[in-house]
Amino acid sequence: MLERLFALLLLALALPAAAVEIKDDLGQVTQIAAPPQRIVSLLPSLTETVCELGACARLVGVDRYSNFPAQVNAVPKLGGMEDTNVELIASLKPDVVLVAVSSRVAERLKTLGLKVIALEPRSYKDVQRVLNIIGQVLGVSDAQRVWRQIEAGVAAAASSVPASARGVRVYYEVASGIWAAGESSFMGETLTKLGAGNIIPASLGPFPKINPEFVVKANPALIMIGQRGSEGLTQRPGWDRIDAIKRGRICIFKPEEGDILARPGPRMAEAAQIMARCLREKASS
Repeated sequence: MLERLFALLLLALALPAAAVEIKDDLGQVTQIAAPPQRIVSLLPSLTETVCELGACARLVGVDRYSNFPAQVNAVPKLGGMEDTNVELIASLKPDVVLVAVSSRVAERLKTLGLKVIALEPRSYKDVQRVLNIIGQVLGVSDAQRVWRQIEAGVAAAASSVPASARGVRVYYEVASGIWAAGESSFMGETLTKLGAGNIIPASLGPFPKINPEFVVKANPALIMIGQRGSEGLTQRPGWDRIDAIKRGRICIFKPEEGDILARPGPRMAEAAQIMARCLREKASS
């Protein structure tokens, strides 16, 4: 009897694990037979998620903008959205390639026989879902521990915002041109959790392109903007009438802060802390 049980145990161990079916944000289903040991990530937020889930050492290539944690700078950089080096990716022989939904090379990579998973979080709900999906890909059983840490960190940041800063109307410019963070974006959701208002309604979409006159008419009490796009801000036609500019209530984020703020992933609690500090220092005065 014991010999038979032992034989059955050996047989079970010899059988391959059942493949995991991953449905990505394009509705495409990819079968993962075993946790990938060679991973390419072409979106910074996905790179950071892979690393936070303990698989940084499995990354064999990343996009040029992936720069955190520091160890990802030691792996090959594969270009950006416009100049992804497909040939180099193929030469790395990845088990899976993680790309943005908007990636222009996903189909080409698939024709080369590579497994491609397209994910692009834009909201808090998306971040939680993507954590689950990447956790499945990596074979991590409790990917939601990262989500719990994010929630706790955002709540702590919110508790640090004084009552005098709550309700302040904010304009957050994410890129020159001008593109703003709307209420339905992860940045907008963070502002809401911190008790701030947002002059860009959810009806305009997560990251709408805004007419400068819209901002003038909305008259925000506080402006958040990255260092790269802040040059000439106060000289924009008509913007001298905006309350935030008249009162010097402008938070200009350093490039490294901008990276944290712009990536919907594991560092969202840090992003909330940066925004909360801005509200404490500028909106409560």
